[in-house]
Amino acid sequence: MEHVVLELGLAVALIALAGLLSAKLRFSVIPFYILVGMAVGPHAPKFGNFDFRFIHSAELIELLGRLGVLFLLFYLGLEFSVGRLIKAGKSIAIGGTIYIVINFSLGLLFGFGAGLPFQEVLIIAGITSISSSAIVAKVLVDLKRTANAETEMILGIIMFEDIFLAVYISILSGLVLSGASSIGGVLLSAAIALGYMLLVIVVGRKALPLLNKMFNIRSNELFLLAVFATLFIVAGFSETIHVAEAIGALLVGLVLAETEHMKRIEHLILPFRDFFGALFFFSFGLTIDPFTLGGAVWLSLGAVVITLIGNYIAGMLAGRSAGLSPKASSNIGLTIVSRGEFSIIIANLGKAGGLLAILQPFSALYVLILAILGPLLTKESKHVYNFMNRIFKLDRNYKKKNAAKTEMKKVEDPS
Repeated sequence: MEHVVLELGLAVALIALAGLLSAKLRFSVIPFYILVGMAVGPHAPKFGNFDFRFIHSAELIELLGRLGVLFLLFYLGLEFSVGRLIKAGKSIAIGGTIYIVINFSLGLLFGFGAGLPFQEVLIIAGITSISSSAIVAKVLVDLKRTANAETEMILGIIMFEDIFLAVYISILSGLVLSGASSIGGVLLSAAIALGYMLLVIVVGRKALPLLNKMFNIRSNELFLLAVFATLFIVAGFSETIHVAEAIGALLVGLVLAETEHMKRIEHLILPFRDFFGALFFFSFGLTIDPFTLGGAVWLSLGAVVITLIGNYIAGMLAGRSAGLSPKASSNIGLTIVSRGEFSIIIANLGKAGGLLAILQPFSALYVLILAILGPLLTKESKHVYNFMNRIFKLDRNYKKKNAAKTEMKKVEDPS
């Protein structure tokens, strides 16, 4: 921490260079941020007298990265709205259940198929079930897809995953750390998570006149301070009751999106979202030790294949359950394929419980691959869909079903 400002300056310079390189190659910037973090972090290789490990203030950068997640999810909430989320409540519950059931089941099958012990299988299933809120938010904003028909389902699945995560971490903590789990405690965690989300949304809507008056501040400096205070207090409080702080930030964004100050907040928050968001992906790279990845290559690649298949099927089914077109449904499965912060949290739980050492390199390599593949597949979703459509005739089947529904309506109502 002796040269913390210099280290932060060098880190930002490297992030900027990585961003320029990705723009030149017309590739998603996220993998570049992660890889440059790996290259200069505490686990980076040393070549003779050349030591690239100049980042020794990883704790500070990690804190700034956490703020990046909050800004990313907050901005995503601003681009959306509580009204749209409420209207899609039933379809989101169905779609979220489909997504979790498919991916969690495949994770269990994969873990047992790999011959791992029961507790390790539960960790693997958790790692492969939860998508990265930060990466999904970054991709949706960068590709300007926040207004797309499928976005409300994507956001709904992210929130549904958080409820699942709250329950699942309660179960894992009992089984892995203490050897037992209270059903009452698990149900209480789930009820608190769900109740808290609903409470913030309902109270936020009821308090709109008050919020409009509270943020009616002429000075941009004081206005931003009021917005930041609201964001950090709600997100921080969320963490204290075991609801991810990122989801707390998303909820604040959803509520403030309904106010008359939404455009002003969006405009002023944009530079903070970009700066701190970049630091999050860089800080994630700092945590990855490339020397431990070799032994988990085949296990990670197998899990990646399972995840790609499971996500695409789940996305198609979730989208179709909400009446979305095959193309929009395909976008769901491709957009939420990235894995990140939540997978690492679950892997660290296995480490704390003294489970097999392979879980750490497995989770790091698995997350890194999908952090690279996810944004790429989302960007090229049109080509992926066209390829799948040629094989499975998705569009033709959809048109046939729609035509049959139209005929049925004509028969029921000849007028």
